[in-house]
Amino acid sequence: MASTNDPFEFQEFEEADNLLGANRDSTTISIEDINVRPQQQSSATGFSPEADAEDSLASDDKAELLSGQKKSPPFWSFEYYQRFFDIETQHVKQRIIGSMLPWPGKNFIHVYLRKNPDLYGPFWICTTLIFATAISGNMSNFLVHRGKPNFKYTPEFQKVTIAATVIYSYAWLVPLALWGFLLWRNNKIVNLVSYAFMEIVCVYGYSLSIYIPAVVLWILPFEWLSWFTIVVALCLSGSVLVMTFWPAVRDDHPRVIIAFLSAIVLLNILLAVFCKTYFFSKPEPEPVVDMSPATAAPLKT
Repeated sequence: MASTNDPFEFQEFEEADNLLGANRDSTTISIEDINVRPQQQSSATGFSPEADAEDSLASDDKAELLSGQKKSPPFWSFEYYQRFFDIETQHVKQRIIGSMLPWPGKNFIHVYLRKNPDLYGPFWICTTLIFATAISGNMSNFLVHRGKPNFKYTPEFQKVTIAATVIYSYAWLVPLALWGFLLWRNNKIVNLVSYAFMEIVCVYGYSLSIYIPAVVLWILPFEWLSWFTIVVALCLSGSVLVMTFWPAVRDDHPRVIIAFLSAIVLLNILLAVFCKTYFFSKPEPEPVVDMSPATAAPLKT
């Protein structure tokens, strides 16, 4: 039989009963109240562990933004390209003017982009150039063949597709090739200046803005005017590209510099000449009537 004086058996203490009897208004705390009371206090004051966790995450995001270490979204996401369309109108105007009026010694990327390239301007410049080329080509074809007895005007909508393919390929594939080449040369030579892919795309997009007024003038049936505007547009657009990419290769081998800059100028010339010869009809010379006596009709007597 177990002893009634088991030392491990829970016992009530007489001193505690006496104290409670003397102070009936005092409160007692049980073990269960210890875990419940902090939760009640936090809910009463409006704070909770979940809210504290959210606040800590928000403070971490703010710290990343202030320190410049905010992780950028992947390039295949919409958020990655969204920031390239966040630009003010006055900046677009400055970049268009800077691409049409290049100044010697000024790098377009350093002066106008300033580590903030955009796709808004290049996208609308390329789109405007596509429709301007296709529409001007149709109008030029109409003006050249107008008045001929067998001529029947039919709109050539396929020119829009061809113009879009050529211009968008030039504005995206050529910068991609140049960006890859510069990365390859940077691995060979450490001191070369490197450009981001979006910066190169932005430069090429704005360099096409001078061709928009040029293709509008190509509507007029004057060959000398068309080729004069081509030369002017090539000089202005090519100057922007050469002055921009010259710092990136000036410390490279001379043969590499000549080949690199020559490829940039040659591709620019090919684009302008292709648009002129394919989309615009050449005015046909008026036939000369031979009024010599040998070919004249005999007179009836």
